[in-house]
Amino acid sequence: MTSIYLGQGPNPVEPDLVELALGLVAFLVLLAIFTKVVAPRFERLYGERTARIEGGIADAEAARAKAAQALAEYRAQVSAARAEASAIRDTARAEAEAAQARVNAEAQDRVQRLIDRGETDLAAQRERVLADLRPELGRLALDLATRVIGEPPAQHIVDRVLTDSDAGRTPPPLPR
Repeated sequence: MTSIYLGQGPNPVEPDLVELALGLVAFLVLLAIFTKVVAPRFERLYGERTARIEGGIADAEAARAKAAQALAEYRAQVSAARAEASAIRDTARAEAEAAQARVNAEAQDRVQRLIDRGETDLAAQRERVLADLRPELGRLALDLATRVIGEPPAQHIVDRVLTDSDAGRTPPPLPR
């Protein structure tokens, strides 16, 4: 059986070199824009956020060490009081347990506040980053769509895609 395309016209399996070259150039342009603009912003914001969180953790560890030091000093006082008498020993033991619980509760509260503040700052910073990048992403998507189809897409299509992306949904394919 002979093929229709043997020796007759272009082969449908072979890619068009002009389209392949244009696609490669467009990809390289987008890659360059992403590498020069978007990626450095992400890295800078990630570094700032990491430094802020690590600083909060260091503060929490310092507070915990201070609480442990205060607890060690208090236990030394309690051990000296044990030598005096059994009545004083019972009173000192009750005070030590209350102070330990209070110091631990204060340290845990302080740590929890630092963690909560870090999480709140992280969430707010994420929202700011998304808000900062959204107009640029819309502009880049519009530029790309204009380059791909040769003319700007209708505004209602752009609005729908941006609304769907805000809601976390994958937009349906654009009409042809």
